[in-house]
Amino acid sequence: MLSIDYIRKNKEKVIQNAMNKNRSVDIDQLLTLDDTRKYLMTAIQKLQEGRNVLSRQTVNNNIKATELSSIKIKGKEIKQKLKELEKKHNDIEILFQKELSFVPNVAYDEVPIGKDSSGNVEIKRSGDIPKFSFEPLSHFELGKKLDIIDLERGTKVSGFRGYFLKNEGALLQMALLWYVFQKLSTKGYAPLIAPSIVKGFSLFGSGQFPWGEKEVYKLNDEDAYLAGTAEVPVTAYFSGEILDEKTLPKKFVAFSPCFRREAGSYGKDTRGLYRLHEFWKIEQVIIAKDDIGEAKKLHEELQTNTEEILKELGLPYRVMLMCTGDMGEPQMKKYDTEVWMPYRKGWGEVASNSIMGDFQARRLNIKYRRQDRSTAYCYTLNDTAIPSPRILVAILENYQQRDESIIIPQILQSVVGLDTISRKNF
Repeated sequence: MLSIDYIRKNKEKVIQNAMNKNRSVDIDQLLTLDDTRKYLMTAIQKLQEGRNVLSRQTVNNNIKATELSSIKIKGKEIKQKLKELEKKHNDIEILFQKELSFVPNVAYDEVPIGKDSSGNVEIKRSGDIPKFSFEPLSHFELGKKLDIIDLERGTKVSGFRGYFLKNEGALLQMALLWYVFQKLSTKGYAPLIAPSIVKGFSLFGSGQFPWGEKEVYKLNDEDAYLAGTAEVPVTAYFSGEILDEKTLPKKFVAFSPCFRREAGSYGKDTRGLYRLHEFWKIEQVIIAKDDIGEAKKLHEELQTNTEEILKELGLPYRVMLMCTGDMGEPQMKKYDTEVWMPYRKGWGEVASNSIMGDFQARRLNIKYRRQDRSTAYCYTLNDTAIPSPRILVAILENYQQRDESIIIPQILQSVVGLDTISRKNF
């Protein structure tokens, strides 16, 4: 979240940024609550000081009985007043923190202002869009013909958007995830297998709550949810800790199963593997110093990693600089990377790369200690390395052949143990 001091000093900027992100916030109300809680805290401290003075007077052996009685009466009055003020302060503090939690992060100046995806800016394109000498099939048609995807039985067993990956489809997904996991670990990213069951504070800390709460599955256990990305547990890994500046930046490549309700996507991408309730993902997460220059360099490093993967997979892609209205509340700057999907006759997002600044670290209380022994909140960044089976949509459709077979990307062939998916393998 933003610090209240920053909001006070940059009130108009914060208000305008919220509008740019299509969010309504009452900053005047927030500042009034802050004034009230500070006033109440000062009053409480004065009463506590008065109580301490009275307490010291009672240990005076020469004090008269009448004076002692008067002190006790005053003590009871202070105790009652303290109780009332502490309750008021607690109530105000809850309201203040709630209002503060809804204030979105402030985007960098270079981020385009826009209401929705129409305001996003394409900044890069790589690879050639395939030209077929035949009518290309969708990935779900290919999956059925080659017996590598079973959506009908997936729906029967799991419900809407359920699926089975079978045979070479299962091998391809496992090979893909392992290739990416290994690639980034050799680049110095510490490998993690992250939990999917998380506590509410981690979702609040990452900025999923309060805005994206309707997208999250809540379990029957108290304070237990299913995360939609490894960003949530990995960013919370150091919550409540003070790190040594010498150890930063900390870089992670994390695998986890992911779960999303897709509550806001009714009627969208209802066929196939593009939009699912359950999927697997490898995420890049970085915890860094509060240095904007370094953060921007790390942001580009994360983007390079994602683009290298797509180039090695031989997939055409483009990079979008997201506008304010399509970038999300916690982000200061965000790239989306999209691959070409022939059946859609368009691009599909496979990676989101974001600088969060200290927004998440403040919510999770993640600090680092500088060499001068002072402390500061860390910066956090994250980027999708690969989502699957969504990425399979692009692989199957771009690599399909006239005979309905699929050539496996060369980088994965040795891991899969095959160079082609056809009806003859299983």
